[in-house]
Amino acid sequence: MDKLSRRDMLKAGGTLGALGALSVATPAQARVWTWSPSGSVAGTGAGIDPRWVWDEEADPLVASLIDRGDVPRVNALLRTWTKNGQPLPAGLPADLRDFMERARRLPSWADRGKLATAVEFNDKRGLYLGVLYGFASGMMSTVIPKEARAVYYSKGGADMKDRISKTAKLGYDIGSRKAYDADGEMIVTCVKTRLVHAAVRHLLPKSPHWQKSADEEIPISQADMMVTWHSLPTTVMKNLTAWKVPIPANESVAFLHSWQLAAHMLGIKDEYIPASWDEANSQARQVLDPVLAPTPEGIKLADILLNLGAALDAGILSKRVLGAFTRFLLGDQIAEWLEISRYPFWDGILDTLWEPFIAVREGVLKTFPGADNTYWLFDELLRKIVLIYLSEARQISIEIPLTNNPDY
Repeated sequence: MDKLSRRDMLKAGGTLGALGALSVATPAQARVWTWSPSGSVAGTGAGIDPRWVWDEEADPLVASLIDRGDVPRVNALLRTWTKNGQPLPAGLPADLRDFMERARRLPSWADRGKLATAVEFNDKRGLYLGVLYGFASGMMSTVIPKEARAVYYSKGGADMKDRISKTAKLGYDIGSRKAYDADGEMIVTCVKTRLVHAAVRHLLPKSPHWQKSADEEIPISQADMMVTWHSLPTTVMKNLTAWKVPIPANESVAFLHSWQLAAHMLGIKDEYIPASWDEANSQARQVLDPVLAPTPEGIKLADILLNLGAALDAGILSKRVLGAFTRFLLGDQIAEWLEISRYPFWDGILDTLWEPFIAVREGVLKTFPGADNTYWLFDELLRKIVLIYLSEARQISIEIPLTNNPDY
């Protein structure tokens, strides 16, 4: 089977593609997928290894948009679509409009009560979530080899400040008080990101630099998306638990639910989305933990992120502090992989004072009237400042790319 025909078969994302891919998998790729779809939000499924499944609905559509020259017009129109309940702009190609109308609908299992409780969780935990999304999840992405290579060689790798602003927008939107409401923006962000992922699947295999470094023929499989997903909510909850942050059971479930919906809206099949934290941790042990490793691309991205973070804080937090935070949250091994130096002073402060800081914040400070709302206002201000800096005060527009990284 030649490379082109195999790639076309894999794009189908169905059973035939899975069997064909597995038949030629190298020993290094031959891990057996054992996580059962009975533990998913769907409760059932075909059980196909998600490494050989992509997005059979979005991928051919976006490839067609690119090939027939519709993308510049589509991007211009979609800049005006910013709110979940807003009608799609007139003038979109009919096939794209039909897809987006389907893609923007919440699944039948969406629970508005849980989403309301997730708002309470985000309001109270905004500071922790900001730290964890930035230093645990954000920096972890640089030691997820497939993600690091995909970011580095796709268009986003040419302007990391812009790329991070779009990632930060997703984190901001899911944590906002109106995330999935009609006047929120999370659904819009997810649908647009789904289109971008489909474009990258079409474009990146054409990059000789990516081809040379990658161990796959098509990026951003369902497994890749679940790896990234686990670097976010699963990793966040793991750290909050380790820090002994008191979280009511209903808020924990609600936080997971908000991210389950995000996974669905990003195009992940329901049979791969864990139904509980136990199932999430089980799946993460199979798909996330074994793949973490350094790459030349990831090391460069980590350095860019740390430098951007230091610039963002205008000298208040130096690259040393940010590096120490990364080591504290992700551990010595990942810090060494990323060639982050040891900073004994800051390392010692974090090791000694972080948990007491949380204990005080969760204990003494909670006794002040209006403390939760004050936390939310402070955390919201910080998050908006981050977005304004990263976007250079322009509207953050998630757009379908037409090229890979022009520097490679």
